[in-house]
Amino acid sequence: NSPAPENSMATEEDEEIVKSVVSGKTPSYSLEMKLGDCFRAASIRREAVQRNTERSLLGLPLEGFDYDSILGQCCEMPIGYVQIPVGIAGPLLLNGCEYTVPMATTEGCLVASTNRGCKAIYSCGGATGILLKDSMTRAPVVRFSTAKRASDLKFFLEDPMNFETLALMFNKSSRFARLQRVQCAMAGKNLYIRFSCSTGDAMGMNMVSKGVQNVLDFLQCDFPDMDVIGISGNFCSDKKPAAVNWIEGRGKSVVCEATITEDVVKKVLKTTVAALVELNMLKNLTGSAVAGALGGFNAHAANIVSAVFIATGQDPAQNIESSHCITMMEAVNNGRDLHISVTMPCIEVGTVGGGTQLASQSACLNLLGVKGANKESPGSNSRLLATIIAGSVLAGELSLMSAIAAGQLVKSHMKYNRSSRDMSNIVIKD
Repeated sequence: NSPAPENSMATEEDEEIVKSVVSGKTPSYSLEMKLGDCFRAASIRREAVQRNTERSLLGLPLEGFDYDSILGQCCEMPIGYVQIPVGIAGPLLLNGCEYTVPMATTEGCLVASTNRGCKAIYSCGGATGILLKDSMTRAPVVRFSTAKRASDLKFFLEDPMNFETLALMFNKSSRFARLQRVQCAMAGKNLYIRFSCSTGDAMGMNMVSKGVQNVLDFLQCDFPDMDVIGISGNFCSDKKPAAVNWIEGRGKSVVCEATITEDVVKKVLKTTVAALVELNMLKNLTGSAVAGALGGFNAHAANIVSAVFIATGQDPAQNIESSHCITMMEAVNNGRDLHISVTMPCIEVGTVGGGTQLASQSACLNLLGVKGANKESPGSNSRLLATIIAGSVLAGELSLMSAIAAGQLVKSHMKYNRSSRDMSNIVIKD
């Protein structure tokens, strides 16, 4: 017998299913349910995509991933997974403990720079991180026939006498959800209701949404003319830069500080205290003000936040508000040493749920000692993760600002952040 032609499909049955998907007879999204095998479904879907588009997916890995772990919760219609290298920075000495920080990134110099900042902080006795607030939010928008009726609900919700009843309704959604505050804003006859609550070790968006729905159902009795337009009315505000998050906070609000000695500034960071203080004032504070920045009074907080978010299974889109940060630098001890701090009012993280339960991300959380829920002290794992992120941002800010002050930024990126491959000889194939 002559050898069978090469085909990515293992069986004739799979080949027939591919043809059915390509023709449109079998919906691609139904494969997992029909086959009862998530890897097989991904394989068939992948082949169907290649045939439909006439484009190769060579280079996008398929094997080596647990597709069962994402079914119904992380990603629909998978055809493979993207590889992002994970580096480590540290040890980060924070509140007397050492942490090795995993960072998933494709930007050269980022891990090395953060690592240098960690070294400088370690050499000076470490950093101190303080959690200021822990409060996730959701803000539905409701509409009435008149502004007067909308204001009636506003006054009802903000009356301290009614808070206990509202909290009772809200807290039924979860044994971890605890309502903290209700804040209202009006736009004509439309009312925006910002609910704030603690959520244990979960980032908590689903938990908060359930609690909000409970309260809305309860309010419908006394306000039957209330028209619920949407469970989220953007006064939350999720995955968008917003002054309300910058001022009021969302998720975990953290401040982190360290004092770097003159000797370390010179020997490790290769600059001077005076140069750093001046650069911070003119770049992070004045320059950001000139740009009309909202929460962007820093050098590159988003770099570190994104890298740790991806490594630990957080929602990368929440990097937008989680990277709100103001970096402060001041000469202390008669101008010899540097006091540096980062204040981050809305770090939105969890150690359970979402992508945190996937194998790779779970391993990174375990490296930090914050994997899963803390049974002895619910919420302490997610709060510690937020504090570690702020400490890592502190290290990243310290190192990048030093590189800029010393004129090293372009030189280092030209050396480490550019491909040495001759791109002219690389042929792009379909």
